[in-house]
Amino acid sequence: MVALVWGIVAFLGFLLGLIPCLGWVNWLNIPLAIAGVVIAIIAMSQAGAERRPTGPAILGLVLSVTAVIFGLIRLFLGGGLL
Repeated sequence: MVALVWGIVAFLGFLLGLIPCLGWVNWLNIPLAIAGVVIAIIAMSQAGAERRPTGPAILGLVLSVTAVIFGLIRLFLGGGLL
């Protein structure tokens, strides 16, 4: 469940970074999203050992990876990543 919340926060940070003049938010959001990826992977590995459903962890992973990829693209296109 933590991975899902973390992924939602990372995705919302990515959306905030799409607003013109707020592209700098991606510099803060990308490390947050990478931490979300790590948390989601840990949650999936622990859920697999205990035979629990991993739906929220997978969704958190997808949201976090999306935030990382598109955040990097946004930084590159906006000139923030040189």
